[in-house]
Amino acid sequence: MTATDIAIIGLGKIATDQHVPAIRACRDFRLAATVSLGQSLPDVPAYEDMEAMFAAHPGVAAVALCVPPQVRYPLAVESLKAGRDVLLEKPPGVTLAEVEALRALAERQGCVLYATWHSRHANGVDPARDWLAARRVTGGKVIWREDVKRWHPGQAWIWQPGGMGVFDPGINATSILTHILPDPVRVTRAEFETPANCETPIAARLSLLTGEDAVIDVDFDFRETGEQVWSMWFDTDAGRIELSGGGARTVADGRLLSDGAALESEYARIYDQFAGLIADRRSDVDLSPMTLVADAFMLARHRRTDEFHDEQKT
Repeated sequence: MTATDIAIIGLGKIATDQHVPAIRACRDFRLAATVSLGQSLPDVPAYEDMEAMFAAHPGVAAVALCVPPQVRYPLAVESLKAGRDVLLEKPPGVTLAEVEALRALAERQGCVLYATWHSRHANGVDPARDWLAARRVTGGKVIWREDVKRWHPGQAWIWQPGGMGVFDPGINATSILTHILPDPVRVTRAEFETPANCETPIAARLSLLTGEDAVIDVDFDFRETGEQVWSMWFDTDAGRIELSGGGARTVADGRLLSDGAALESEYARIYDQFAGLIADRRSDVDLSPMTLVADAFMLARHRRTDEFHDEQKT
């Protein structure tokens, strides 16, 4: 089987850390080009705009959009109108409406659109979903606390409108939660802490409610300088299940269902799924993780806190 030529648009930290090695390890894709301002890879043709890249590489059939969400929409439109299949790094856009517009455009163009949620591919997520399928959730807790200076050094776009602030990692939690719980949840309360010099929150506390009125408390914080915590647990009518390491490790009633490290194989599985979607000519655009985030922004009480200044760690 011939590999699909793919181009990466936006060669930032997530692209170089995750997308590049995942594509190179995937037999279904060949990294044919990159488009980025001031960044390139050895032995891969590099361009600073997509029009030039498409002109030079008409065989590129797919693109992975890894630019910040604020500038992703026009690039996705250009790619789809050029007849290319499109993979969107999370979050898929800055608004729900623009992603719905991309979904409609992809359908009209006969292209594949894939809104990725890498944390759903963590080792313990599917075992957790299977375990919860026949159980009723009675309560739960989500804790996502990490050091923004460690994971997003110098990324000022996170603090600008559309950047989501602490919800940039927090949406990983909502992507897991919406995938594994047997029933939908809704946001009933949200409290944000936003630095005085920023437009997006550095911390957030949410309350979610299941269809059967079980409360799930959510704690997101970008200021964790100690142990990084990406965990959640749920009590049910038949025991407790706990996920840690961003969904990599799952323990149900003391029994280990799955183990692994955060980010292990997640992007490899993303590209396996993208290849399958291309083969089937089918899109996958699930907006439920982003809907919870949007609802939190609509309901939030806001509190200004100390200014945030990013001093990059070496």
